[in-house]
This record gives sequence, structure tokens and C-alpha cells, in this order.
Amino acid sequence: MEESEIIEVGGLLGLPPPPSLTVAIAINGNQKSKYVVRWALEKFVPEGKIMYKLLHVRPKITTVPTPMGNSIPISQVRDDVATAYRKEVEWQATEKLLPYKKMCTQKKVQVEILQIESDDVVYAISREVAKSTINKLVIGASSRGMFSRGKNLSSKISECTPKFCTVYAVSKGKLSSLRPSDSETNGSIKDDRSETSFSTNDSSSYNSSSQAESIDHGSIASYAHFRSPSLPMQRFEALATINQTFLHKNTNSCEKTLHSRLSSLDIEEQEDGINSSASNLDIGRPSSGFTSCRSLVTDNQSWLSDQASTSDGPSDFSSESQINVNFELEKLRVELRHIQGMYAMAQSEAIDASRKVNDLHKRRLEEASKLTEINLKEVEAKELALQEKVKYEAAKREVDHVKDCAEREAAQKKTAEIMALHEANEKEKLEIALVGPLQQYRKFEWEDIVSATSSFSDNLRIGMGAYGTVYKCSLHHTTAAVKVLHSKEAHRKKQFQQELDILSNIRHPHLLILLGACPDHGCLVYEYMENGSLEDRLFRKNNTPSIPWFERCRIAWEIASAIVFLHNSKPKPIIHRDLKPANILLDHNLVSKIGDVGLSKMLQSDSSALSSMCKDTGPVGTLCYIDPEYQRTGLISPKSDVYAFGMVILQLLTAKPAIALAHVVEMAVDDGRLADVLDPEAGQWPIEETKELAVLGLKCAELRRRDRPDLKDQVLPALERLKEFADRARDMAPNAQPPPPNHFICPILKDIMEDPCVAADGYTYDRKAIEIWLEEDDKSPMTNLPLPNKNLIPNYTLLSAIIEWKSGKQ
Repeated sequence: MEESEIIEVGGLLGLPPPPSLTVAIAINGNQKSKYVVRWALEKFVPEGKIMYKLLHVRPKITTVPTPMGNSIPISQVRDDVATAYRKEVEWQATEKLLPYKKMCTQKKVQVEILQIESDDVVYAISREVAKSTINKLVIGASSRGMFSRGKNLSSKISECTPKFCTVYAVSKGKLSSLRPSDSETNGSIKDDRSETSFSTNDSSSYNSSSQAESIDHGSIASYAHFRSPSLPMQRFEALATINQTFLHKNTNSCEKTLHSRLSSLDIEEQEDGINSSASNLDIGRPSSGFTSCRSLVTDNQSWLSDQASTSDGPSDFSSESQINVNFELEKLRVELRHIQGMYAMAQSEAIDASRKVNDLHKRRLEEASKLTEINLKEVEAKELALQEKVKYEAAKREVDHVKDCAEREAAQKKTAEIMALHEANEKEKLEIALVGPLQQYRKFEWEDIVSATSSFSDNLRIGMGAYGTVYKCSLHHTTAAVKVLHSKEAHRKKQFQQELDILSNIRHPHLLILLGACPDHGCLVYEYMENGSLEDRLFRKNNTPSIPWFERCRIAWEIASAIVFLHNSKPKPIIHRDLKPANILLDHNLVSKIGDVGLSKMLQSDSSALSSMCKDTGPVGTLCYIDPEYQRTGLISPKSDVYAFGMVILQLLTAKPAIALAHVVEMAVDDGRLADVLDPEAGQWPIEETKELAVLGLKCAELRRRDRPDLKDQVLPALERLKEFADRARDMAPNAQPPPPNHFICPILKDIMEDPCVAADGYTYDRKAIEIWLEEDDKSPMTNLPLPNKNLIPNYTLLSAIIEWKSGKQ
């Protein structure tokens, strides 16, 4: 069926007519691709209905990049991640090809973008051409010299493309080379045959000499570049025709006619001219080409002679045979002119090469002169360097001398400073021995305290004790509590000085911090404790919320650690003597701190003899918290504070007054009804741990001093275990802090990371855990694949988030 019939049938069925031509354009998305597309549009749009295909070959996706800059094989990632990454790559390629599609759309032609995923560009394009039966293929080509070696990508594509497709190579918007299809090659052979027959039938219209003169060297070079494959075929066809004719003609007439035609070509003169040009250029290749042309004519003559000697036909050539011989000779003349064009091109390139050699020679002379100048300057520089070296040696000797003098002076100065420091220390010791130690507290002016408390307004009063009144105030932009003594009696001033000396010289997390004092008016400035005293919270004064049981266990441990610190202070142990819930203060996080150390007593023995006792003629303290033996004998020791601490533990459990409390708790423990005396406002007490804490409190509150446990070695470790149990219970409580996010948890430790860092597999681990892991194994703990390296990168962002979460938890 003809093409016109197919279009007509398609029109009757309501279908759009198929495109008469399919043109594929191979583009890689760079700046040069637009010239290739523009050339193809200008070339093929006028030829009728065209279907354009934009071919883009991109590499196969084998890896997926990670946020850390490395890549992971695509087989090791999840399917959804791989699919999303493929779509992203396809979208980016499509966006890059949109400008070329827009160029085709503006020409109002059909266009289709085809993306091919392959690592072999040549194979991918040739396979697509064979698969889609593409007629025309346009590719980009770089400019190449005449004598360049090697095959570029466009040459490889041209060779591997199926023969039914014509390949156009375009460079800088112009056609660089053309590889015709088989149909075009066969068509050219048929055209040559038709021209031959035409010239045979009408020899009068064919003037070989005029036609040969009209062909210039440029057209011959162009003809040889694009149509050179048809010349051997034409010559072969012409010779075949002559052979068939010679079998029936007379050899004598053939020889005469052929010799007359050959003599008319004046081949010898052209050969001499070409050989002289070749000798001038000193190039052997064109000479060999012309020799081959001459041998071809000679071979034809000898072949005709052989045919004439063996033939028995008539003696004259027919007019048709003469015209065929004339046409073949004309073809040989055209090929000869092509060779002359090649000579001209070689000559021009030789001239250019000679000019470049002359330029290089001139540059070499200039560089030689510059090199001579550089050598002279180098000699001068060496002489100058020698002079500078002499000066440097002299300066170095002078510097060494000055350095030695400076070192001696520094040593003398250091010795003098050491002696001065020693003398200052000795002087300070003498001053301390004479005057006493300097006070380690800040002195506040009485006017500042009066102003901060609004002249000791009742609205700012937060407490009143036996020795003074406490006010809330703000001093130097800091919220503080000021305690003012009721009177300036001698014993009051002694307590004031005692508390000032102790709190200004010792520091502990669970001892109340002394900010400063005004000694002239008996004022002490403490840090402000938002939640008041432990007594107020246990007995729910001012409708304050109750303290949970797990916080009470922690408070017991904090008080014990502060008392142990006082008992082990140097140079003299300190006995508090007035430990009770009213003197235990709570901050905004319910952290406990012991205050009111005005009644404290310093033992005269050192810390190695804490069991020693001292006589106190006037026992002081609060009833129900005073050690019975101290009250009876007046002998005070660290075990006196242990008794008071035992009573504090029992009050933490029961929230009841201290009178006869030890007897009540002891009876409840013996009868197995401890839960009846516990404070119900504290929550659900754990039975076993609560009983252990109650027994510990009863042991501390024993009447005899020797029956009480050691606070440091026995009580404090037991309280620490109960505190850890209480902390775990607090974290598991319904209103406790929510569990940490999963990315805070180390995959190895299964716990919150202290120092998160990123390993080579892209996962984050705790530094200590991953370092221990890498000492024993070089594979990833998560993927079980070998790690490319053992480098660890700190994850400061995650560390900041963990610290913020922990601060919110506290």
C-alpha cells in the first residue's frame, strides 16, 4: 500500500495522519545542546510532518546520597526511599530538558522526551534507534582537526547506529559530518546509473571539459567528503558496462579509440604538476594517491588490450561504448581534481604549521633571552643573600647575647618574686595569728537592707523564730531572705557570729547559702527558698501541696549527706545540735538545705576522732529532738545529730508531731500495721522499702548513743539505695516526665546518650559505646556491613536537645 493510500484511509477513520519522518535528537543538557536542537528544527521542519524525539541518556542509579555527604548502595535502603530518589532524579532530568521541548513546541511540531537509564551511551542510543525505527538521528560533535586521531563519542554513535538511519553530527550549529543510510547510498548508485544511461543516450548534451572546469576545489572537497563512497561504485558500474560491450567489439578499434581518448586528457601534464606540488610540500601521501589513479588508467588499457586480443567480434566500437568510456574518464578526472583539492588543503596546513614553527622559534629566542636575564638576577640574588647571611649571623649573635641577659634577669626576677611571695605568706600568717582570719562574706549596708525590706514591712515577713525574724527582699537584683536578730544581747550576738563564721567558710549543696551580712545591726542575708520549711510542707500550713513519698526519700538522703559533711569538716568537726523540720528549707524544686546553724558546736578534736565528746554545761536545742544522753549528761557528740535525724525520718513518714512519735512507729512496725501511721497524702507507699526506712529511723532514734548506727558508713548507703528506688518510681509515675524520644536512645546501650556522635554508617551512637564496639568489631551495629572508616563526628545538635530535655525533666 502506498503512503498516500495509508494517509487517505487514516483520514476516513478520523485518525491524525502519521508523521512522515521521525527525527531523534540526542542531547545531554549542556549549553551546546540548544545548537543541535535548533539545527535539527531548521533542517527538517520544512520537509513535512515531523515527529521529534529528544533522547537523554542518564547513568543508572546505584547509590543514594545521605545528609552526611556519603552514599549508600541502593540495594541497602528501603524501597520507598529508593523509589522517591528515582522520582527525584527523573524530575530533575525532565526539568533540565524542558527548554529543548519548548523550542520544539514553538516550531509547532510533535515532540516526545525519552529518558534512557544506561551507563553505555552508545549502546543505549543505537538500541533506541533500532527499537523505534528512527529515520534520522542528530547528535552533537566537537570540532576536530584533519589529522586528529582517535574516535570521539559522536564517531562511536555513528558507527554503532543501524544502517537504515541517517546520522547527522552537528558542531557549533553547523553540520560537521554525515553518515548516510543504506537507502540513500543505494539511491545514489541508482542516480549514477541513470546519469550514465542518460549520458549514453544523449552524448551531445554532456560536455565533460566544460563540466570539469566549472567544479572548484571547495565543491570537490565537499563532494569527496559526503559522496566519496559512491565513486568506487560508479567506476565499477562503468567498467562493468564497458566489459560487457568489449566482449562483442573489435579489439583493434577499441585500442585506437581508447588511445585517442587518453591522449586528449593530457594526464602526463597534470601528473607532472601534481608531483611537483607534492615535492614542494614534502608529503608522500598525495603522490601515492595520484599514482594509484594513473595505475588505474594503465590497468584499464592493459585490460582492454587483453580483451581485444582474445575477442573475435567486430572491429569498431559502437557509439554507446564510446560514450561509456568517455563517462568513466570524466569520473577519473573528477577524482583527480579531488586529489588536487586534498593537495591544496595539505599545503595550507603545512604553511600554517611552518608559521607556527617560526612563532615557536621566536618565542624560544625570547625565552632564552629572559632565561639569561633570570640567570644574571639569580647571581645578583645569591650575592645579596650572602651579604644578608653575614648580617643575619651578626644579628643572631647579638640576639643570643640579649637573650642570655634577659634569661639571667628573668631568673633573678623570679627568685625575687618567690622570696617576696614567701615573705607575704609569712606576713599573712602573722596577721591571722594577731587579728584572726578574714571574713569570707559580703557586707551589706543597713540602708540597703531597710530599703529592700520596705522598712521591715509585715507584708514581706516570711517567718519568725526564737532568735530573729525573716523577711523576703531583693538585693542587687537577687531575691534573698534577711534574718534580723530580736535583740543585741551577748548570747544572741554569739549565735549570730557562730552562724556567720560557719556559713561564710563552708559550702555544700544542701547547706543554706549565706549571701552576706550586716554585722553592725545583726542581719544575715540568705538565698531565698521558695517552698519554705519542711515543717510547713509536712503539716500542710497555708494549704501547701503535700510532698510525694519518693521526694521524701530523696530529702532524707540530702539531709544525711549535709550532716555527714558537717561532721567531717576540717579543721574542726561541727555538730548542728538543732536539726528539725523547721530548720530544713526547700527551694522551688523541693531540694532541701539545712539552715540555722547558730547553735552549732565545733569540737576541739580533729576528724579522726569524731566519736569523742565534749562537755556542754547548757544543753540547747528543741524538745523531742535533743539527744536524751546529751540532755542528761551534757556530753555532745556526732551521735546527737543522728538522734535528731532519726526523728526527722519518722516525721517524713508520718507527718505527725515529734512527741512520742518513735513509740507510735515502733508499735506499728511490731504489730504489722505500719501503713496505718503513714501519711496518706504522700501517695501509695511501697511496703517493703517504707518499712526499711522506718526501721532505719527507729535505729537512729535509739535512747542510748551506742545503739545508734554510724551516719556515714551505715545510714547514708541505705538511704542512697532507697533514693535510687524512689527515683525510678518517680519516673514511672503517671504525672512523671514522658519517656525520652527514640533518637535520644543509643542503639547499643539502649539508654539516653551522654555524648552523641555520628559513625560512618550514618547512625548516631554514644561515643563511649561505639568506641568500645569499634575496638572489637569493624562492622556497623545497625546494618552489620563493614564500615568504610572509624571516624566519629560529634552531633552537637542532638546533644543540645538532650540537655534541654533533661533540664525540663528536672
